[in-house]
Amino acid sequence: MMIAMMAMTVAANAQFEKGKTFIGASVTGLDLSYNGAKKWNIGIEGRAGQFVTDNWLAFGQIGYQHIGASKTNDFKLGIGGRYYIQQNGLFLGVNANYVHETTNYNDFMPAIEIGYAFFVSRSLTIEPALYYEQSLNDHSNRSTIGLKVGLGIYLPKNKIQNSVKEAFK
Repeated sequence: MMIAMMAMTVAANAQFEKGKTFIGASVTGLDLSYNGAKKWNIGIEGRAGQFVTDNWLAFGQIGYQHIGASKTNDFKLGIGGRYYIQQNGLFLGVNANYVHETTNYNDFMPAIEIGYAFFVSRSLTIEPALYYEQSLNDHSNRSTIGLKVGLGIYLPKNKIQNSVKEAFK
């Protein structure tokens, strides 16, 4: 068991190198989050980024959320970063999002998250994370704490660049 844990740690360390590309998607809500206004909701997020140095990921994100109780939709656009604790795949993240709701409500929401990258293959992960989004316009009704589950793909250095070069030859 100890050897298996050590092997997983070595595999995880190799995935968080400078120059690697990250592509991810996650499901949010599913009644695993709560705030005062939304009650039931479901959402999806997409993220893409690159490791700017070992263990430090910078990314952009886009998201959509359907709020069942009010029958409205949120659209989210943001940037963020993650720090991967080298030993095990645990990560800490921060991001800043502009949120537009279909009822013409707009908000700026910084967020923090803590999660874990479980490697199911050399480059594919399942990433559960606990998050908190702080609403700057309506703290009591819009700030959200929740759990999201995502998939991540960690592409080797220059894999995308080489694919693009081959396509244009």
